[in-house]
Formats: sequence, structure tokens, C-alpha cells
Amino acid sequence: MKCLILAAGYATRLYPLTENFPKPLLEVGEKTILDWLVDDIDTSGEVDEYVVISNHKYAHHFEEWAAKKAQKITVVDDGTDTNETRLGAVKDIQFAIEKLGLDDDMLVIAGDNVLDFSLTKFIAYAKEKNTSCIMRYYEPEFTKLLKCGVVTVDETDKVLDMTEKSPTPATNWCCPPFYFYSKADARLVQKGIDSGCGTDAPGSYIAWLCKQTQVHSMEMPGSRYDIGNLESYEKVKAEYKGIN
Repeated sequence: MKCLILAAGYATRLYPLTENFPKPLLEVGEKTILDWLVDDIDTSGEVDEYVVISNHKYAHHFEEWAAKKAQKITVVDDGTDTNETRLGAVKDIQFAIEKLGLDDDMLVIAGDNVLDFSLTKFIAYAKEKNTSCIMRYYEPEFTKLLKCGVVTVDETDKVLDMTEKSPTPATNWCCPPFYFYSKADARLVQKGIDSGCGTDAPGSYIAWLCKQTQVHSMEMPGSRYDIGNLESYEKVKAEYKGIN
């Protein structure tokens, strides 16, 4: 299994902190955000390569970080220099697949989220379902639902529908940016792009994919801390206690 880490954003809401430094390498406690994610995932024993997809501006920071890690980590530079010219998450995923010739099951994650639970539980769930999978959590606030991917599931966890940033969210189930693509479904990313799926938000590919094949959704077993601005970053640094 490969783990693709989406890290090509510019985190403009965290300026000046991230004006010349990538958000995933900010420290929370004794580790960077990426260290928390990679070190946890690695305990599953399922991932044989981590691929960090970066923009050109920050690629050297990730390369310096990767050189110090024990895991096999490849940094892919998508060639963009500004927030206005970014490829978008789905095109970044396909860019890495093509550049490295990837043909495997894939765990695809945002590199800027802090979790208090282990992603190994999600990997185990995906192996059990033997399909592409996502996670979901209950979001009671309507204004937050408008800003995320919203999923509809049946009693077996099968995803019936998914929308990104819909003005009329169908449920209160939000989808965080953590996905498992089966090998067969990872081969369909370019087809999804060609078919007109959105490319900015990573969940847009799942919104298309769930209409082509089975996708299942695991209820998130803990909390996710989204670092959106300087205030939220300071709050996470003060409150985060690690992975349970």
C-alpha cells in the first residue's frame, strides 16, 4: 500500500507563519503534524512508501524532513508556485500516480490535520470491507456542513451519495480528508477528472467514484483538529494530548 499525503496547499490563512514554510511541518507538541501522521500509520505495517505531494515553493522543506525519517518517503513537486496556480487535490493525486507510476492500494490523506485516534483503525476497516472507503463524523452545525463534503450512507455503511460544499447538505455526516482507494479505483482517477469531477477538494473524486462502484464509510472513532488559522493553531498546541 502507498500513502499519498496531500501537502501542496499554501495555507494562506496562517500567514505570516506559513508564508515561507509548509503547514504540515508545523510542530504540535514534540512532533510536526506530519510526524504524528506518518509515525502512526507506519505502525500498521501496511504502507511500503509515503508520497508527499508538495508545491514547488515548499518542496525543499519536505525533502529535508524526509531525509531524517526512517520510512521510505518520496517528495513529489507539482511545479506550482502560488495559491492561484495550484493544481487542486485530485489533479495532484493523479500527477503523483503518473510521475511515479503508482499502481497499488492507496491511503490518501491531508497532511495538515491532527488526530487523537489511530488511522490504523481505518486501514483495518478498509481491508475488511475490501472496497474504497472514507470516514465520516456527525456535524451538528449547518454553517460547517456548507464547507465540507457531506455523505449519505445506508445501514451497511455503503456510501449512496456525496457532495462537496453543497448549499443544501443532505445529511449531517461530514467527510474528513482521509480516504482509501483500492488498486482498481486508484486507476480511475484520471477517468474521474475526464468525466468532470471537481478537482480542488479531494472528496470530489469520491463523490464521482461512489456512483461508479461500492464505497464504504467508517464512522470516525475520535476527533480531528483542523488548523485553519493562527488562533486554532495556538489552541491545538495548548490542548493536544496525542493519539489515544
